[in-house]
Amino acid sequence: MTTETYTAEQFSGAILNWFEQHGRHDLPWQQHKSAYHTWVSEIMLQQTQVATVIPYYRRFIDKFPNINSLAAAEIDEVLHLWTGLGYYARARNLHRAANQVVSEFAAEFPLTVTELESLSGIGRSTAGAILSIANNRRAAILDGNVKRVLARFYAVEGWSGKTAISRQLWQYAEHNTPYSRAGEYSQAMMDMGATLCTRSKPKCSKCPIISGCVAHAQQRVADFPYSKPKKVIPVRQTLMLIIENQAREKLLYRRPPSGLWGGLWSLPQVADLRDSQVELNLNLDLNSAVYLEPLRHTFSHFHLDITPVKIKLAADNLQIMEASATLWYNIAQPAEIGLAAPVKKLLQQY
Repeated sequence: MTTETYTAEQFSGAILNWFEQHGRHDLPWQQHKSAYHTWVSEIMLQQTQVATVIPYYRRFIDKFPNINSLAAAEIDEVLHLWTGLGYYARARNLHRAANQVVSEFAAEFPLTVTELESLSGIGRSTAGAILSIANNRRAAILDGNVKRVLARFYAVEGWSGKTAISRQLWQYAEHNTPYSRAGEYSQAMMDMGATLCTRSKPKCSKCPIISGCVAHAQQRVADFPYSKPKKVIPVRQTLMLIIENQAREKLLYRRPPSGLWGGLWSLPQVADLRDSQVELNLNLDLNSAVYLEPLRHTFSHFHLDITPVKIKLAADNLQIMEASATLWYNIAQPAEIGLAAPVKKLLQQY
């Protein structure tokens, strides 16, 4: 099967015509074409589905309607609204970048890719989305959905994580981005990948650029884009202690600002219950320990097998780790803090 050769104008024109009739036009962040709303939505949509993001986005914007309110917030307020959305570095970077915009750019988002990339958590594609969607400036994007469309259309051989392949995809993205209607085109390309050119069961018969798609002509649509080479994901083990005081409050501690669940509140973790009293500086009744049903939490680079342990205090005259890094949490009147997802699950369950 042969393919038609598309010019950049023909490619973007076909995509934009499709978008006018079949694209998504009523997403919450589309109702406010500002750099702030576009930025928040783009960060939330990284590695997260639209349906999942929508309620988080609405709550976030209700709480922080502009860059100044976000910059002025405590990080706990931000992490609390992010709880359950995952990839918490995004929330920390969002808060950090808000402060950068306020302090370095007088609360106005800069208007170049280079300056936007200087902000925490903003890469080339997010910068392109902000400039094109919010400001209608010609700037290319290359998120996961767009990569999939371009990789199939041009039958790009190789995993996009390799520098040469990424450079090739960026060249195609830049080449096809139109000089007018850049914002609509960016949204259209994301919609193409999200609704038509999907990872599995793509709707090729409805594709507006099918006649030029090399992967379709070769009957190899499922081969593109190339997957990341698989590695064996290691498994780690931990005990999570559900320590309760006489008021039935649960002991939480704040994790370090960087690393796993950075800045979030978590149940105390130990490798061995026998060492827990020394590690946590707590007087525990080890004989009261009840081991509960284990659960697995999967990160991008490893599985964490968690064994929850309910355990009682032997005495209430505590000197708990660093006082500023701990709190007693009342599930009936929960504090507005950021909780690691499995911790939130365990607190609700037990």
